[in-house]
Amino acid sequence: MDGLFIITPTAAALALAGALAFAATLAAVLILRDHMRLEARTRGLETDAEALQDRLWRAEESEHFFRALAESQVDAIVQRDAQGRVTWANDGFAVLVGLPREEVLGRAHAPRVLESRPPRLRGDGARLVDEAIETPDGVRWVGWIETTAPGRGGAPETLRAGREITERVSSEAALAEARARAEAASEAKSRFLATVSHEFRTPLGGILGMADLILDTRCDPEQTTYAQAIKTSGAALLSLIDEILDFSRIEAGKLTLAPAPFDLAGCVEGVVELLAPRAQGKGIEIAGYCAADLPARLVGDEARIRQILVNLAGNAVKFTDTGGVGVEAVPEAGGGIVLRVSDTGPGIAPERIPALFEEFEQGDGSAARRHPGTGLGLAITQRLVAGMGGTIAVESAPGAGARFTVTLPLPAARTSSLPAEAPPAASLAGRRVLVLARSPFEAPFIARRLEQEGARVHVVATEGETLAKIAMAGPGATFDSLIVDCALGDDLAREVAAAAREAGVSRAIVLLSPFERRDLGSPAAAGYDGYLVKPVRARSLVERLVEPLAPHAEAVRPGPSPAAQPARRRLPGERGNAPRPGAPRVLLAEDNEINALLALKALEKRGAVVDWAKDGHEAVALAEASFAGLRPDYDVVFMDIRMPGLDGLEATRRIRTLERALGRRQPRRIVALTANVLKEDEEAAREAGLDGFLPKPFEPRMLERLLGDTGLARAG
Repeated sequence: MDGLFIITPTAAALALAGALAFAATLAAVLILRDHMRLEARTRGLETDAEALQDRLWRAEESEHFFRALAESQVDAIVQRDAQGRVTWANDGFAVLVGLPREEVLGRAHAPRVLESRPPRLRGDGARLVDEAIETPDGVRWVGWIETTAPGRGGAPETLRAGREITERVSSEAALAEARARAEAASEAKSRFLATVSHEFRTPLGGILGMADLILDTRCDPEQTTYAQAIKTSGAALLSLIDEILDFSRIEAGKLTLAPAPFDLAGCVEGVVELLAPRAQGKGIEIAGYCAADLPARLVGDEARIRQILVNLAGNAVKFTDTGGVGVEAVPEAGGGIVLRVSDTGPGIAPERIPALFEEFEQGDGSAARRHPGTGLGLAITQRLVAGMGGTIAVESAPGAGARFTVTLPLPAARTSSLPAEAPPAASLAGRRVLVLARSPFEAPFIARRLEQEGARVHVVATEGETLAKIAMAGPGATFDSLIVDCALGDDLAREVAAAAREAGVSRAIVLLSPFERRDLGSPAAAGYDGYLVKPVRARSLVERLVEPLAPHAEAVRPGPSPAAQPARRRLPGERGNAPRPGAPRVLLAEDNEINALLALKALEKRGAVVDWAKDGHEAVALAEASFAGLRPDYDVVFMDIRMPGLDGLEATRRIRTLERALGRRQPRRIVALTANVLKEDEEAAREAGLDGFLPKPFEPRMLERLLGDTGLARAG
């Protein structure tokens, strides 16, 4: 049949075979492709496995390294889960608890803690704990660092790493014990010094007081010399005791400052006047200067600042044989004040300057040194200055004197509790003043003071220069005032005064020390309108130059009123010692007979009638009798602190209790009389109800101030 395609079995078989062959080839290709992909993936997995194995190996190596490092830095490491079970621990922890490591894992086992210190937190949040742990080898202190670390499954666990600190804790305990012993020893030393001070000062007060009583009687010159030597030696011994006590207080950290408003100019002038007799007795001068632009009141511890000045200026007087000593106070540019103490002494060798402020050191440390002392004055001064936040420096060279400079940050007082002095009535502006003096400090200080007041000052050193200045002054240029230092000689002073009068100088003032005052006689007879006692106070200087002149009248420096210098009275029992009507009455409680005699003498010389109680019980009985009207009332009670049976503090408390029980509106004034000079003794006295504090041996001036507060100083 045309057009009919007939498939034979052979052709069909061939077609099927071809299709199968194609399918087989395609399958083989696909299989080959998958195989190749599988091989590639296998090689990649093998590579990844190798890399992972390397990382795992490095991780294990790092873990071993850091674990070894950690274990080398600490003794024990332990990690616990939230239930307190140990999930990991090192051998050190196993040793610490005394169990094999395998037995520790999985258990909530903890060492027995015998003592624990309060925990501390570190800046990164870690907790620090010190514990005393009971171990098989005894009690050991371990310092733990406690942090949070991820545990199995990521749950937070507590990780503690500890190191034994037994030796450190033992050292700290030993140090604390040693510190406690040192503090106890220091306290014992302070108590010992207070006791010894009392025991030293009590007989020393008797020695000094009796020397005064001897000097107050009619003695021939030889006896006066011996009594004065006793007094001088006793005063030197008292000064040494005070220095040792001061240094002991500073060393024990018991130095306290009491800042309050005070007058620095008055403090400086007071120190200069205090040291003037000693300086003038050596034939040298001492002078003070305070800048006009100093604040009227400063805030600071006046007593300690005075002590600094006394130490420095006293040293300067001690070591200076010719010339003099100058004390200056000026404001500091950056605030605060500067104190300078200069002298014309022998100076200090450069190699000695660094050791000056060390305790028990002196400017001359040789065995042949001329000036005695403890060598504590400058050490005390430096510590006082440092305690006030200031600095101290020294400039010196052999043969050129010395200058000590103290800088203190003392602020000006906002308000003043003290009355300010009124300014001078007139001014020195435009006045011409001629000063004749050959002095290293007083004359320059006088010139600076007067120039601050507006005067024009010329300082000359010889009679010839003075006469030439006076003669050369033309009309209208004559000097208004002349100031002459009598230290240049009495005859010179008289001649210069006469020449000044002839030249028309309207006012002449002579400078005198107490010794020169006796030699010169009457200043008016010597041709002077008045005199000033050296060292010169700034206010007295200005007032003397502006006050109206009284013809043929001698201007005198204000001094104590006659009432402040009562006539000498006899002791009780002496003939003719009848109490003056209305005389102030004093109760004296003092167990030491010598001290009682001295106090009785001093009080009765000032017009008081004194009852003496020999112990605290008798003092309370006399006070009670006065309250009951059986005895006249007392104006003041002087109470010794240390007395047998009943001490002064308890006696004062009992008197105060009686006053309150009786409803007395005006308590009696009770003043502590004691040889104890420590700050805590004064505080204890005030807490007991005492109103004042008079250390023994007391000076008449100190007693005068206390009596002045009660009105006794004006009696008689």
